[in-house]
Amino acid sequence: MNDRLDKIDKKLLNRLQRSFPLAPEPFLVLGNLVGIPEEEALDRVKRLVSSGVIRRIGAVFDTKRMGFVSTLVTAAVPEEKLPEFVAVVNSFSGVTHNYRRNHRYNVWLTLIAASEEELSGVLAAIGEKTGITDILSLRSVRTFKIDARFEFDEDE
Repeated sequence: MNDRLDKIDKKLLNRLQRSFPLAPEPFLVLGNLVGIPEEEALDRVKRLVSSGVIRRIGAVFDTKRMGFVSTLVTAAVPEEKLPEFVAVVNSFSGVTHNYRRNHRYNVWLTLIAASEEELSGVLAAIGEKTGITDILSLRSVRTFKIDARFEFDEDE
């Protein structure tokens, strides 16, 4: 992909960050909003996804308000156990994502569950299935909502 985004790309990215159209033909709506045909809107979004500019298109829910519980989890996993540990972690539907860090606690993940009991059960199961005992659950004490949007100047 060309490293430079053109005006239309910037307009699409701004619109996608603000509000994805909840419509039967969302790319038709997006195209109309930025002045291009539906097919071009879809092609541009596919290109932005394949190039890594867009990592994900999806809803963001306030899970706490929906009655769920969640936690940030970290574990100290020996290098030779990483593949097995990650496979076990990924087998749980409540794991939203996980990533590796260069630290003693080298695997980090977020976990969501319907109840405190389920959350504790999943954490225990991860330890039991992997043999990893150095797992920390880092529950949030206070929520700070940061709106991470990256507005593009569409005139540049």
